[in-house]
Amino acid sequence: MTEGTVISESLIGMPTKRVLVIDDEADIRAVIQGCLEDIAEWEVFPAASGEEGIQLAVTEQPDAILMDVSMPGMDGLETLRRLQEDGTTCGIPVVLLTAKALTKDQEIFATLAIMGVIVKPFDPMALVEQVTDIFGWNS
Repeated sequence: MTEGTVISESLIGMPTKRVLVIDDEADIRAVIQGCLEDIAEWEVFPAASGEEGIQLAVTEQPDAILMDVSMPGMDGLETLRRLQEDGTTCGIPVVLLTAKALTKDQEIFATLAIMGVIVKPFDPMALVEQVTDIFGWNS
């Protein structure tokens, strides 16, 4: 942990979480991984595509998945559908990461079996708290 990093009181003593991050942008994966590992001390599994993410979800069985919506090849919505159809991954909660904040997109997201949406660009320093709030890990 870097000097000056502040950890919320609610995170101290929290059991380690295992989070799969699926995003085609290496910079975004690196920022998310850095925040979750350095601030929350969670284990992070980065995946650059939906296909890679599905494989890691099956083998690693993470506690949660943070996934980009817009990816080349298999997009986030197709990846979500496949994860939910697989008996080994259907119970893993998912949060979508998206730059799409349009009303029609929000309406589509509201119909999906997801825990929530984090809009890009996000504040890296607030990310851990956002994630713990969405997944209910701060109680």
